[in-house]
Amino acid sequence: MEAAPFGSAFTSRSLSPPSSSSSTSQSLLCFRFNKARLKLKSPRTFAVRAAAARGGDSVVTLLDYGAGNVRSVRNAIRHLGFDIKDVQTPEDILGANRLIFPGVGAFASAMDVLNKKGMAEALCTYIMEDRPFLGICLGLQLLFESSEENGPVRGLGIIPGVVGRFDASSGLRVPHIGWNALKVREGPEILDDIGNRHVYFVHSYRALPSNDNMDWVSSTCNYGDNFIASVGKGNVHAVQFHPEKSGDVGLTVLRRFLSPKSHVTKKPTEGNASKLAKRVIACLDVRANDKGDLVVTKGDQYDVRERTEENEVRNLGKPVDLAGQYYKDGADEVSFLNITGFRDFPLGDLPMLQVLRYTSENVFVPLTVGGGIRDFTDANGRYYSSLEVASEYFRSGADKISIGSDAVYAAEEYLRTGVKSGKSSLEQISRVYGNQAVVVSIDPRRMYIKSPEDVEFRSTRVTNPGPNGEEYAWYQCTVNGGREGRPIGAYELAKAVEDLGAGEILLNCIDCDGQGKGFDVDLVKLISDAVSIPVIASSGAGCVEHFTEVFEKTNASAALAAGIFHRKEVPIQAVKEHLLKEGIEVRI
Repeated sequence: MEAAPFGSAFTSRSLSPPSSSSSTSQSLLCFRFNKARLKLKSPRTFAVRAAAARGGDSVVTLLDYGAGNVRSVRNAIRHLGFDIKDVQTPEDILGANRLIFPGVGAFASAMDVLNKKGMAEALCTYIMEDRPFLGICLGLQLLFESSEENGPVRGLGIIPGVVGRFDASSGLRVPHIGWNALKVREGPEILDDIGNRHVYFVHSYRALPSNDNMDWVSSTCNYGDNFIASVGKGNVHAVQFHPEKSGDVGLTVLRRFLSPKSHVTKKPTEGNASKLAKRVIACLDVRANDKGDLVVTKGDQYDVRERTEENEVRNLGKPVDLAGQYYKDGADEVSFLNITGFRDFPLGDLPMLQVLRYTSENVFVPLTVGGGIRDFTDANGRYYSSLEVASEYFRSGADKISIGSDAVYAAEEYLRTGVKSGKSSLEQISRVYGNQAVVVSIDPRRMYIKSPEDVEFRSTRVTNPGPNGEEYAWYQCTVNGGREGRPIGAYELAKAVEDLGAGEILLNCIDCDGQGKGFDVDLVKLISDAVSIPVIASSGAGCVEHFTEVFEKTNASAALAAGIFHRKEVPIQAVKEHLLKEGIEVRI
């Protein structure tokens, strides 16, 4: 495990906005710098200074305050040939030759840690001296005057403007998750190689361009409104997207920042990016086989054993190898589902942690992991919170955590009492890491009925009638890998977990799993129309046309498949080429 230099992300102090007089004075220091309107050096000077620093020193100083997955940033930096020095004190910031701040988590928590550790003042000093700086995601937002997230909360005040939440009132899905296009302004060299290709975003809050901050804006992105995708002035840069999760395109941004003079001038590869793309996700169901080896398997209606005399676990490859291949093939995300781990001791599942660590070394797209993430007490009576379990997976390389059964129980309690306890795994993790880091996996089974009045749960008219001619169905949610039905429908569960803090829904269908006959479009439409967060369609894909169908007939933001990719029946690139041919925007 890599230590978090500024303390644990799940300490109580990181859950409230800064309020001390010292934090106020440190933030005001940045405002005074901004008010003085010190002149930053020109982009031309940027190239000279950065190149000189690179020539004498291959060390990158990383400001990691311990709230989320920065392993991929570390891996990307090392992949590009640089060493890393972690910030331990404010003096480490002031002594850096180049500084990267991969901010993750909540705005208030980050400012609280920066202020209490004396980092805010040092960071302001470093930036206002026009020294090489790259902020990522929250590392961009903190440069602004304040944020509305759990606030208002005062930021560093270097750039004029307020960070606000995306407006979902007009049907916009929030968080903004996925691969979107940039509109790049003239000048910022670190964006020179993007060439109209998609980059990866995952956030609920954004800053808007204005007359007061336009001299900082280097690119914008459209999602409801045109928001600020990157800023740059002199040697100071920050991006709202995640370059370490944007594949080869993102690595060029990091390379440009770290070593701007090491490039041979060439025309960048042009892409077709114009808006938010539909995502194609590769899912790897991981479990130990009967010999104890960790393998990728695939179920047939959740049964992962071969129908042979030996009845062995179906083995479709090694997790790390397959994930690496899917990254090369163009998967927009890779999802790991540990289908047998965690049952007695989640933190003892070291092989799965190693899978994440090894995968994140060479896979620079988002990684999701799920399987038994919950509160538990070990055999010695020691209690572990779901937040501690999730934190270990974030530190090991996960970008998002998928919660299944535990979210069902939390939703049932919420619907019964009408009260958010704040104690469920869903609420704990989304509060600290942000709802964009939490996926809820829903595993329903189709239950045919003759009339919507037959059940208390929301039903829908089905495209294909049931065995007795039933024209309607409701979808009963299950737990424990589909083995136990619960008295709650998929519609009710989806609405409840959105209220509790889920940022995304992974929508499976037991009836369609492994059948290759297409996604359950009736189910996907029911849920994607009901919530304002992104929905991932899963279960049933058998050909490229099935992806087109689910995107054309529903509001799904992404589609996930497993078996057809593992068995090489349908290549990921073939899916994307077909979608593109049908006029559906994808990342190529």
